[in-house]
Amino acid sequence: MTIPAEIDTPEILVDVDALDRNIARMAQSVETKGLALRPHAKTHKIPEIAARQLAAGAAGLTVATIGEAEVFAARGVDNIFIAYPLWIASRKAERLRRLAATAVISVGVDSASGAGMLGEGLGEAAGDVAVLVEIDSGHHRSGVRPEAAATVAKAASDAGLQVAGVFTFPGHSYAPGMPAEAAAQEQAALNQAAEVLAAAGFEAKVRSGGSTPTALLTEGSAATEVRPGVYVFGDAQQFELGRCALEDISLTVATTVVSHHTTAPGTPARFILDAGSKILGSDRPAWATGFGRLIDHLEARVVALSEHHATVEWHDGGAPPPIGTRLRVIPNHVCLAINLVDEVAVVRQGHLVDRWSVAARGKNK
Repeated sequence: MTIPAEIDTPEILVDVDALDRNIARMAQSVETKGLALRPHAKTHKIPEIAARQLAAGAAGLTVATIGEAEVFAARGVDNIFIAYPLWIASRKAERLRRLAATAVISVGVDSASGAGMLGEGLGEAAGDVAVLVEIDSGHHRSGVRPEAAATVAKAASDAGLQVAGVFTFPGHSYAPGMPAEAAAQEQAALNQAAEVLAAAGFEAKVRSGGSTPTALLTEGSAATEVRPGVYVFGDAQQFELGRCALEDISLTVATTVVSHHTTAPGTPARFILDAGSKILGSDRPAWATGFGRLIDHLEARVVALSEHHATVEWHDGGAPPPIGTRLRVIPNHVCLAINLVDEVAVVRQGHLVDRWSVAARGKNK
């Protein structure tokens, strides 16, 4: 894809045809498994993309914060899961009450104290908000072990909240060779937690799992829904993990070669792009080959980032691109990149067709 002439660099481009293919493929694949799809909107933060996901059959959205939920609810999304163990102080409680009056809202909990605080803050509106107990299925971040699910569920019920089920995030799937193992651990954890709840008198109607690396590996025998996010765009991490193909990448950063760096004879040429950490994000897992990938020159390596500079080593053969050449970079972690801009340029077959506001950008609380 060529970069439209009217684009100034650096700028995020979204290939709308690839985006729509990704949305349709995930929706169809999940449906064939008998699962509901609840995409995580923290990846894109864009109402126009959420509308496409819902039109393709998504049951609702997942978000990380009340602020994100407010943005999407204001745009008509009426079923939202805040997949986070919120600690609800008075101001957040009032916002959550307002949300619950306009949409079906569910929230994550992973402690008795958090559940109690949530119920206390919501007061008479506690029954309007459902909770899912977060289970640690191997990522070892938030969440309780499956055998502790009933303790949290009882605290939530005692606080007047509806206990709808359990959820987990198999985040350890974001590493080479891990998606299948993480998916299996996710299934085991959801099954065990559901059994523990049943023994305590709670029905886990919702058993929510799935990340982009594991969503297509998740089976309906344990889960009822999955919550992938990155799949709409793809990124360099997912490409290097083999979870998406090059033609699935719908988001790239348009950049310009602005400088050449003199290197010693026999060493790779180096040049500088005008896209640094303030648009690409700075994530680089230890196993990644660089700070992003050049979509049309996969042998090149982004070896360093400053705030406004990307240093590229040229391993593609021949002379490196001259100053003024426009190139596209795939960010390592697309969720960070999208949160660094106010809008994205929407392109189709090399033509600028629209601009979308990143409406939930910065809604971190």
